[in-house]
Amino acid sequence: TYLEEELTKAREKPKLRKDMYEKMIAVDPNAPTQEEHEQKAVLKPRYMQWRETLSSTATLGFRIEGIRKADGSCSTSFKKTRLKEEVMEALEDFVDSNRNILRNYLTRLKELRTALEGSEFFNTHEVVGSSLLFVHDKSELAKVWMIDFGKTVLLPDHGTLNHRVPWVEGNREDGYLWGMDNLINIISQMVEG
Repeated sequence: TYLEEELTKAREKPKLRKDMYEKMIAVDPNAPTQEEHEQKAVLKPRYMQWRETLSSTATLGFRIEGIRKADGSCSTSFKKTRLKEEVMEALEDFVDSNRNILRNYLTRLKELRTALEGSEFFNTHEVVGSSLLFVHDKSELAKVWMIDFGKTVLLPDHGTLNHRVPWVEGNREDGYLWGMDNLINIISQMVEG
């Protein structure tokens, strides 16, 4: 999840990143190529593309970064959470199997999706790196907010995005609604199950 400009800049001025190599081998020591092992570094585009293939970003259009529960426990071990079933398991744990909380999240996600589909701002901006913050309490109040807009940029030349088209270099599509559609479908299945 990076802006088109970041990819272009990284290709124009390639810079080996030792920090990203370290992150890569911490997850999978066999992921770097022989050359990357020798350099003990990787290029940012290579790292970013590899990172996305590990998680549900590549398969579902979103990933779980972290979960903090009411008891204070926190988990950020979702780097390899890739399958729909793994996402469902993480969400089930997050809500302590409470279907009412899931139902409330589902309602909010559908409202948010409807608002985004009708938003001129959203349709004319590339939304990369934004997150959805899920918060619920013991009373089963559950809300979702969009956060992290540091990489949200206006499209050049009055362009518009569908937000459901797969990204290919140059089309600027971010897959935001594709990921949201998949998340809504997953939570719908959990509520019905």
